Amino acid sequence: MRVAVLSDIHGNRPALDAILARLPSFDALWQLGDIVGYGPYPVEVIAQLERLGASGVRGNHDAAALGVIGTEWFNDDARTAVEWAARRLTEPAAAWLSTLPETRLHGAFTLVHGSPRDPTWEYVYTAPVARACFERFDTSHCLVGHTHVPLVFREAGGGVEMLAPRDGAVVQLDERRTILNPGSVGQPRDGDPRASAMMLDTDAGTATWYRAPYPIEETRQAMREARLPARLVDRLGHGL
Repeated sequence: MRVAVLSDIHGNRPALDAILARLPSFDALWQLGDIVGYGPYPVEVIAQLERLGASGVRGNHDAAALGVIGTEWFNDDARTAVEWAARRLTEPAAAWLSTLPETRLHGAFTLVHGSPRDPTWEYVYTAPVARACFERFDTSHCLVGHTHVPLVFREAGGGVEMLAPRDGAVVQLDERRTILNPGSVGQPRDGDPRASAMMLDTDAGTATWYRAPYPIEETRQAMREARLPARLVDRLGHGL
């Protein structure tokens, strides 16, 4: 089975369209949360995921837009953007978003937004954090988002190996347990502004990363028209 794995779309429809066009054909689509927040197209992105039959989990921005969690831990720009998104969610969009759990299991894969220790908030950026997280899921692999950076953590010889996959990178999924991050579709933060995603091939036992350029200025102009924070508009072009 070929599975497209997306995370942190953040209401960026042009980026979502571009990465879907870049990916090879797939049998299923899994998303790892933060569908909304930051970007100007929350309802359109939700509708696209629903049309594609996407399965997955909710992120902290999704939970805040639904009122499930408060925004006291958000910075000012993030709070402004998620409150804007919350006001624009239609009833059907909110209903679909509200069906998403914090954690989901798909065969050998555990899906979360943050980490298996804290699905909503924890960032898995470092090997020590990853090492602690390996103890908190029972499947062979765990898929995470939240950092907006493509990363792999793999158990190796009693320690943890960390990889930073680039466009076209292929990681073999073998007997070693892994934590895999596809990077961000809508707001990458690894210095590369192109939309990022990952493709799993469960038959071949591989994970492959893909990047796609998209019309950033289209998203920026829509954000300006929505009067979303200028810093969020500017950072899209830098991938930071």
